Amino acid sequence: MEELNCWEYYKCGRETGGINSKELGTCPASTLPYHDGINGGSNSGRYCWTVEGTLCDSEIQGRLEDKLLNCINCSFFKSVNVEQGREFILMPQKIHQNK
Repeated sequence: MEELNCWEYYKCGRETGGINSKELGTCPASTLPYHDGINGGSNSGRYCWTVEGTLCDSEIQGRLEDKLLNCINCSFFKSVNVEQGREFILMPQKIHQNK
């Protein structure tokens, strides 16, 4: 089974060069390299619940503390959790800020 990144799963078009990146901005999950490889994703693509500025229900999300409750009910989050099994990483040891 192919492990999709969040922008591939949702087909939001906010990845670098994506169809919606000019209008809605490029999603930071597709560009932040410090989570590359976590949960098998590219950049922060399978760790997006820890990244400020991702899109959820057509709204750009804010801080981790504000979005985490929504994210744990997200179908993509649940899918990554199941796919990764015991190797699933929920939270970073150190939280990076988007600055």
